[in-house]
Amino acid sequence: MNRSFYEYLMTLKGPNISEPETKFANDVGEDLSFPKHSKNYQEISHYLEFNAYYIDNMDLFDEVWEQYVENNA
Repeated sequence: MNRSFYEYLMTLKGPNISEPETKFANDVGEDLSFPKHSKNYQEISHYLEFNAYYIDNMDLFDEVWEQYVENNA
């Protein structure tokens, strides 16, 4: 994987917050503590579960992570 999960997410940012992936990306972009250089599923998942107020359902993270893996191989 060439880029971090954060870098991938930033490609999903945009004004259409009705799309869950876009809202998630926008929220992560505003999270100053997000592990920006990580490519590790466990590290990011743990961070989101215990520190991120903006994600209600970890299924969304899993879906976006799958896209990340597919698009970043």
